Amino acid sequence: MGLRQLVEFVWNHPLNASNRLAALGRVIRWQLASRLMVGPIALPFIEGVSLFATRGMTGATGNWYCGLHEMREMAFVLHFLRADDHFLDVGANVGSYSVLAGGAVGARVTSVEPIPETFAHLDRNVALNGLSGRVRTCQCGLSDFSGTLRFTKDLDCVNHVLAQGESLRAIEVPVHTMDEMIGADVPVLIKIDVEGHERSVLLGANRTLADPRLLAVVMETNGSGIRYGIDDAELIALMQGHGFSAFGYDPFGRRLVAADQSEGNTIFIRERATVEARLRDARSYRLVNGTI
Repeated sequence: MGLRQLVEFVWNHPLNASNRLAALGRVIRWQLASRLMVGPIALPFIEGVSLFATRGMTGATGNWYCGLHEMREMAFVLHFLRADDHFLDVGANVGSYSVLAGGAVGARVTSVEPIPETFAHLDRNVALNGLSGRVRTCQCGLSDFSGTLRFTKDLDCVNHVLAQGESLRAIEVPVHTMDEMIGADVPVLIKIDVEGHERSVLLGANRTLADPRLLAVVMETNGSGIRYGIDDAELIALMQGHGFSAFGYDPFGRRLVAADQSEGNTIFIRERATVEARLRDARSYRLVNGTI
């Protein structure tokens, strides 16, 4: 993201609407600090939890600029989860969702990240917030089989399973099925962000998806599966086959809304009334730029 696009993103972010100048100030402070200071910098996140960031970590710095980088999905996780719920974070990257769920809410987290360098950042953020006893980190990928897959390694938050015909630098990573990894400890909420490999993850999760204890799945649906010949409609159909319906989330009104594919993520819900009751009854959380 270039500087102009960054400024536009921060200026137009809904959580910055009441104080856009302060948000731009955070952008300037980070741009200066990240050039003057050596090593990672701990940035405030939510209610006493922080994230280490270095230049180029768009997810971590996006939370500093905007409170919640992915506002609707992150707010849904905050409002839906309760302390000691089990949350599965598939494609955790540096740990924004894992730290949010484990540190701010107090949920139990299983955090899955395949890329070794990124996994080291994830582990560091878990340790920074004293969450090692609450967040279990797993350096592997998830798929529809157990074995190994080749992943790109130099693309930051868009590293992905190497597609046929791609000639990018890659590494071999162990993969497991979701059913195998979590066993009987079925989560109440799953987040899946695996840059187009979502269908394979779902195919390895048949038992988990069928379990009534799982109430919601937040999944990336931004068309990235096309590199593997997979359309987002296939993901939606798979989830519907397991009894889930597609929604978006209005965090200000605390309500589920019609799914909007342009958002890039979809929230899949089972037992709508139960989920909506959780959302309504959730407490508010303090961010760097207000509350949600």
